[in-house]
Amino acid sequence: MTLLESEEHKALRSAVAALGKRHGRDHDREALWAEAAKLGYLGVNLPEEYGGGGGGISELSIVLEELGAAGCPLLMMVVSPAICGTVIARFGTDAQKREWLPGLADGTRTMAFGITEPDAGSNSHRITTTARRDGTDWLLTGRKVFISGVDIADATLIVGRTEDARTGNLKPCLFIVPRDTEGFLRRPIDMELQAVEKQFELTLDDVRLPADALVGDEDAGLLQLFAGLNPERIMTAAFAIGMGRHALAQAVTYARERSVWKTPIGAHQAIAHPLAQAHIELELARLMMQKAAALYDGGDDVGAGEAANMAKYAAAEACVKAVDQAVHTLGGNGLTREFGLARLITAARVARIAPVSREMILNYVSHQTLGLPKSY
Repeated sequence: MTLLESEEHKALRSAVAALGKRHGRDHDREALWAEAAKLGYLGVNLPEEYGGGGGGISELSIVLEELGAAGCPLLMMVVSPAICGTVIARFGTDAQKREWLPGLADGTRTMAFGITEPDAGSNSHRITTTARRDGTDWLLTGRKVFISGVDIADATLIVGRTEDARTGNLKPCLFIVPRDTEGFLRRPIDMELQAVEKQFELTLDDVRLPADALVGDEDAGLLQLFAGLNPERIMTAAFAIGMGRHALAQAVTYARERSVWKTPIGAHQAIAHPLAQAHIELELARLMMQKAAALYDGGDDVGAGEAANMAKYAAAEACVKAVDQAVHTLGGNGLTREFGLARLITAARVARIAPVSREMILNYVSHQTLGLPKSY
């Protein structure tokens, strides 16, 4: 990879920034989704033969970051094209690719992702949703929580576990569950954080699925799962960086224009230095995100795993600090609807806890990178 962004990436960034500026903070999600799809941005990472742009997570993360910087991030981009689209493109059957990828690429179909469980979080080793064979069909039973956008998604890619016939151990597998499948129930979770994409608890009660609902190889286990989780972490980093940039831009504009004494408040180091630090940390997080995306797009899943976790951690921390400093810079105005920063105080913290907490990332780095013993 190169530290310098290519001309193609610069052009993509500029074009998406213009789209975001047209829609802005008070955007209509459906209208923005439709226009982004029409321009080819939603499926920029998916194969060209199925209507995508033929790029990778590097390109898709640019799209989400720039929309976020304009105040109009599309959360389902993290899930539908990044996780589900990537997994199906890499491991799906030809029939699954033909059925799902064109719609995911042009935005006419969306797919949610169900991994998190009440007692397991996103720990794939403790997932209790199980799939068992019944003739040629599968029966899927379990519960999921904090699953985004199930009500607007055509299907959900569910992470379950099947029994290994050789060892008797349970291993993760992925199943496509259409929204109206019998026994597939959803209940909205009452969230304090208000977002267009709602959160749901899912109940799967002996959900009967045909054999072709299984994505990829039944024996591939974690390989297929992490093919989706690495893009999820990279895209969460893009989401956080975009949000942080949006907050920082408003703070910088305010600091240039707001005068209390004889000079703009941005001339005072107590205001200027924290904003400069926020900018530095966002830029550093972006570099790690770009490294993670480059490694993933280059086929280095192991290297991408480490970098994606680091990028997600760095971006979340930088985002929280940028939002906090932006609100502080605006003072009372930072809590008004006019500027829209107060809602980011809560939203920024989502990147710290989802899709994996910062503590679990620190566990990953301490175990996998530093070679320290596990505490669990």
